[in-house]
Parts: sequence; structure tokens; C-alpha cells
Amino acid sequence: MKVAKPGPALEALGRVVGVLSAVAMGVAAFCLLASFALIGWAVVMRYVFNAAPVWVDEVVGFALVAIVMLAAAQTLRRGEHIGVDLLTARLSDAASRWARIWAAIAVGIVAGVLIINGWGTASLAKMLGLVTEGSLEWPTWWLMLLMPIGGSLLLLAAIEAAWRAAIGLPPLAAPAHGEKDAQ
Repeated sequence: MKVAKPGPALEALGRVVGVLSAVAMGVAAFCLLASFALIGWAVVMRYVFNAAPVWVDEVVGFALVAIVMLAAAQTLRRGEHIGVDLLTARLSDAASRWARIWAAIAVGIVAGVLIINGWGTASLAKMLGLVTEGSLEWPTWWLMLLMPIGGSLLLLAAIEAAWRAAIGLPPLAAPAHGEKDAQ
């Protein structure tokens, strides 16, 4: 069986998507670590010093949105999104390829909804001057911008995934422990 090779355009797209999604994943990882640290600190403050910081829950909630939106593209690139392996594992190579293309198209549609609705919602929130409820009262459009940003990254990853499937390439594999990520 002949193994397909990516052309220069797909390789360039892969490099761009790889860099952007790696940066986004780094930010998501930082948000996750910061959330762990803040939660630990808040628990100590609450139960040892009886002085619970009220803003920690808000920051961790915002960080969770960032984690999900920013990590989705890299997860898709590595073929680690939730799938029904029980069914797709039984498909022929051609049917599996079509299933991956359709899955990438579906992800692209969802990404488009995130981009369009997220941008519109963030724009409206900024225009109205909406702020979050609670002790922090941050502008909500900051948080809402994560939807079009994450959606844009996800759309690029979906285009790459569909292209790879269309020419017969497998999804990028997650690097083994200790290895560098292959773009």
C-alpha cells in the first residue's frame, strides 16, 4: 500500500497550526497549573486561617473556559477528541477515511459557530459594558473572546485534519512521553 505524503501547502498549514495550537496549549496548561495553585491556596486559607478568598472561584471558572477553548485544537490535531472507536475501528480503510473527513467537517461547522457567535456576543458585551457578576467584575467580553479565538484555532485544526484524511494521512499521533511534538 502506497503511503501518501503531505505536499508543501499541507506542511506549511501543519507548521502554522502546530505553532499556534502549541502556544494555545501552553497557555491552557499554565491556566490549569494556576487553577490548581489557587484552589490549593484557597483551601488552606479557608480551613486553616478561616479567611476564604471569594475571587478564587471566579478566576478558576474563567481559567476553565480558557483551558477548554485553547486546548481543543491541539487535542484534535493529535486525534484525541472523543470518538466512537467501537464503530470506527470496524470500518474499512476507505470508510474510516470518509468518517474522519466528515468528523473534521462537523468540527469545522462547530468552530464556525464558535467564531461567529463568540465574536458577536463579545462585541455586544463590550458595546454594552457588561461585567461579570461577583467580586471581580471583569469585562465579560474578555472571557467571550475565548470562543472566537478557540474556534479559529479549532477551525484551522479541522481543515488540517480533513486535508490529511482526504489524502490518506493518519491524524498526528500524540508524542510518546519525553518526545518532542511532531508538527
